[in-house]
Amino acid sequence: MDVTAAKPSQFDTRTIAMLTSLVITVIGPDRPGIVSAVSDKAVEFGANWTDSVMANFAGQFAGIVQLQVAAAHCEALMAALRSLESPGMRIAVAKGGAGGDANATATAARHLMLDLVGNDRPGIIHSISSQLAQRGVSIEKLQTEVVSGAWSGEQMFQMKALLLVPAALDVDALRAGLEGLANELMVDITIDDGQGV
Repeated sequence: MDVTAAKPSQFDTRTIAMLTSLVITVIGPDRPGIVSAVSDKAVEFGANWTDSVMANFAGQFAGIVQLQVAAAHCEALMAALRSLESPGMRIAVAKGGAGGDANATATAARHLMLDLVGNDRPGIIHSISSQLAQRGVSIEKLQTEVVSGAWSGEQMFQMKALLLVPAALDVDALRAGLEGLANELMVDITIDDGQGV
């Protein structure tokens, strides 16, 4: 979503080559206007809203946002975002890593999608993440939820993860290791090419 189109900005980022990525986390009691308040600050400083994940968990709003802003306005935007904090509402802002390093990492790795479903029980995420970490696999995106089974009514745990796998790692060996773990956990795991995700 390009929030710069929402209203005119006093800054024109198109004329500035150097952009800085900011990562913002927001957590607090859910209420109307939280997203609007963050986007207002983004527009004020000519920032582009590039990526975000937001949800309501047990009445608490939790959000992660990535913005790109001209380097000259980065510090001012960071201060403006932090000024949105209020009792119960916590906001953290951090500068993103260098784009060149991220690109180098991407060229030396490949993406895979991991889907898991099974009866809910403690320890599933710990077991899977430990197995991946031991093999040098990074989890770039992770989504989980617990739902009621369509027929049984039992609590089913669902997980979808975008993995960044080292190019040197044998995918068949990774798949075999995860399938063995799936048998222990009594869950179903599938791994597919993550291209285009």
